[in-house]
Amino acid sequence: MVGVVAAAVWYARAWLRRREMRRVWQFGSGLAVVLVASASPLAMLDRELLSAHMVQHLLLMLVAAPLLLLGSRGVVSAGPLGRFRKLGQLVTRPAFCWLAGTVTVIAWHVPGLFALPFGSEWWHLVEHVSFLGGGLLFWWPVVQPFGEDGRGQGWYIPVYLFLATLPCDALSAYLAFCGHVVYPQYVSVGHLFGLSSLQDQEGAGALMWTCVTFGYMVPAAFVTIRVIREGWVERRMREMRG
Repeated sequence: MVGVVAAAVWYARAWLRRREMRRVWQFGSGLAVVLVASASPLAMLDRELLSAHMVQHLLLMLVAAPLLLLGSRGVVSAGPLGRFRKLGQLVTRPAFCWLAGTVTVIAWHVPGLFALPFGSEWWHLVEHVSFLGGGLLFWWPVVQPFGEDGRGQGWYIPVYLFLATLPCDALSAYLAFCGHVVYPQYVSVGHLFGLSSLQDQEGAGALMWTCVTFGYMVPAAFVTIRVIREGWVERRMREMRG
């Protein structure tokens, strides 16, 4: 709650200088999704259902992160990052952003790391912050919050998004089809809706597989269409000048 309120105050100060009304709804929706993932009844179910735990992570990375970046475009200035120009250039490189998002997802599903938040609220907070932070970095090259509505995006963005689906698909397929419960934390709890631990895990894997595939491929399709259209316009302009 403190983080969401602080982000809202910071954004309001920036918005008063630009007054980009449509961006307010995007940023506000992103903050609302963060609250749903971390401070709603859904958050109370993550110790009972792996599928609820998965929904939290998907909301933070696939929904909240791109909405926050979209809401920042044209409102938040790149000026403060100028103090850390070299660091900013490093952490916003597509290769680094891709690794940040992918490693976050894979690492937190390693059984040893997965168990840490169950025994410590501090680690639980670190987990959520890392998913949101990893999501912000991952979507940065796609959204380009300091760019002009994504213009100038190259063909690497669809490839970037497609490659990101592969490790997530492998992980989700393993959870869905391995045939045994991977995380013992969900064996001893009493599951809701009459689901067994294995059924819950299979549902979580299927949910991740579906959401990540559509969540990455739909933006990839839009970027591809934009790149094709921009290339066609440029060719027409050259023909007219020629």
